[in-house]
Amino acid sequence: MAKTKGGAKEDLGSILETPAEVLEAVRTKADGPGGSLPLTDEMLRTWPSGDLFALSQNAGMGWDAPSVARDPYLILSTQGGLRAPDGTPVALGYHTGHWEISLLVQEAAEELKALDVVPFAGMVSDPCDGRTQGTAGMMDSLPYRNDAAIVFRRLARSLPRRKGVLGVATCDKGVPAMAMALAGLRDLPSVMVPGGVTLPPREGEDAGKIQTIGARYVHGELSLEEAASLGCRACATPGGGCQFLGTAATSQVVVEALGMALPHSALVPSGQPIWKDVARRSARALVNLAARGLKSRDILSDASIRNAMVVHAAFGGSTNLLLHIPAIAHAAGLRRPVVEDWHEVNLKVPRLVSVLPNGPQYHPTVRAYLAGGVPEVMLHLRALGLLDESALTVTGEPLARTLDWWESSDRRARLRDLLHREDGVDPDDVMMSPARAREKGLTSTVTFPRGNLAPLGSVIKSTAIDPTLADADGVYRKIGPARVFTREHAAIEAIKGQGPRPIRPGDVLVLMGRGPMGAGMEEIYEITAALRHLSFGKHVAVVTDARFSGVSTGACIGHVSPEALAGGPLGKVRDGDTIRIVVDRIRLEGSIDVVGAEGRAFDPEEGARVLASRSPHPDLSPDPSLPEDTRLWAALQNVAGGTWGGCVYDPKLIIATLGRSGTPRDERTP
Repeated sequence: MAKTKGGAKEDLGSILETPAEVLEAVRTKADGPGGSLPLTDEMLRTWPSGDLFALSQNAGMGWDAPSVARDPYLILSTQGGLRAPDGTPVALGYHTGHWEISLLVQEAAEELKALDVVPFAGMVSDPCDGRTQGTAGMMDSLPYRNDAAIVFRRLARSLPRRKGVLGVATCDKGVPAMAMALAGLRDLPSVMVPGGVTLPPREGEDAGKIQTIGARYVHGELSLEEAASLGCRACATPGGGCQFLGTAATSQVVVEALGMALPHSALVPSGQPIWKDVARRSARALVNLAARGLKSRDILSDASIRNAMVVHAAFGGSTNLLLHIPAIAHAAGLRRPVVEDWHEVNLKVPRLVSVLPNGPQYHPTVRAYLAGGVPEVMLHLRALGLLDESALTVTGEPLARTLDWWESSDRRARLRDLLHREDGVDPDDVMMSPARAREKGLTSTVTFPRGNLAPLGSVIKSTAIDPTLADADGVYRKIGPARVFTREHAAIEAIKGQGPRPIRPGDVLVLMGRGPMGAGMEEIYEITAALRHLSFGKHVAVVTDARFSGVSTGACIGHVSPEALAGGPLGKVRDGDTIRIVVDRIRLEGSIDVVGAEGRAFDPEEGARVLASRSPHPDLSPDPSLPEDTRLWAALQNVAGGTWGGCVYDPKLIIATLGRSGTPRDERTP
């Protein structure tokens, strides 16, 4: 009998049979490690059997027997794929972001060993939001974050004698998951190691633009040969997160701003000596924290959460961090920021960073790193009095001392000079002063429109609206017909012009039923990217209860609440309804309203009544591909505050909702 595999037939014998020499090589006993365990009378009398057996396991794995009882430190990572010693792939990972970080784990482990402690390593790999765009895989993206954070914490607790935890992660969900895990391990020292960024190709397109080759090809804006060539070299180096300030890069920036990572460790170019150096210094920082008795609860505070929000605004970061920062705060037992907090921060904080995708100059993230990264932006924010410099960082010192060091450091001078020499770029055109940012027309980062379509709010990265579409007063105003979709693939077909009614300039694309209950609050970058890079795309607005990639730009309003399947008015919009969008990019105020239907115009108040009188859209339903796992996540996170609460799990609220009592939180080990 033969089976077909990969286009070739395999004989059944080759699957079932094993060569005789392999069978004969089986052994039933081994000598075991040499030497003796460093046991003492006290250890044998007082240690749990698990701690004693752990020493046997350590020796069995080959650790030097006299050293097996030294203090253990755990390195957790999101490593994916399998690399040969020469770097060639044995098995691919999901993305470049986690492909090389085993090298960071190795550097950190070697440093820990040199410090006379015992390193352990565990991993929970992470998915790629780029790989799952436009597919059912995206429905697992945001739920993964919660699940991974739980597993990371379980792994940490499963090493009972651990003295500290080092977390190594790079991308969209891996970094937030790791940060949530370490924040939840409140009584342990912990340090984050951001996994860095990949380099852009010398000639070609970045990893954001390259995700639009299908749409541009269909519209005749790219040839087949161009698409194939550009697509091949978009990820110019094998490791690191994408070259733009999307969710991966923003998450790295935020964990550094929180004080969870060493200064100037976010956005480091992957695979280079300076990248490996971060891992070694982070390992030293972790042991130093343990020696000083400093724990995660000492690093994370209300002040550090506020600092992270301020830095997020100054960078013009991904709107996905409006989900992740509250989740990290919740894991740390801190107050979660609410919409009013975000609004207040963004009113006060100017955007100072010019990178992909926001511009005005589209520098890759490696240039943001060389221009000074997080500490450089913090120097400007310090001068404006916007930071709490008393917040501790994983250096063991307050933020103020870190910034004093950075301002006069050799590292800062050398790297900024390197950027000028290598790329001919003035660092101050990447990391701008407030005065230069105003001169270049940069506006604050996010706005939270409300209206009869979003009575509980929504979000738009208003700084990324094409400034040519705003009126002289800085306000974006649009009135257009609704084009309603309940499935992302149908919207993409219309954008590509493949359906009976293609998307036209002036339309308002309404995508409903894609929030947590409908599709796991999927990310719809396939839509926003296509619109950005098509010649007519900037004249189309998007309104949805889904979320956006950090690299999304344009008049795209997401997180519309309540979501359509929770009874939100978004789910009652019909094709042809007139929608009015107003976003004040200066005052950070906005509205989204239905103001007309069936040839009749009306005000937002009447629009609310019209929507209330309607039944839900006839096609509105959860996606048939929605996994049961994601349905469970959607229900659990909704109990704990839903989207605006960070999509977290809150055991007390969940247990109360189920009508049962549980062990009080403060009696449990975090």
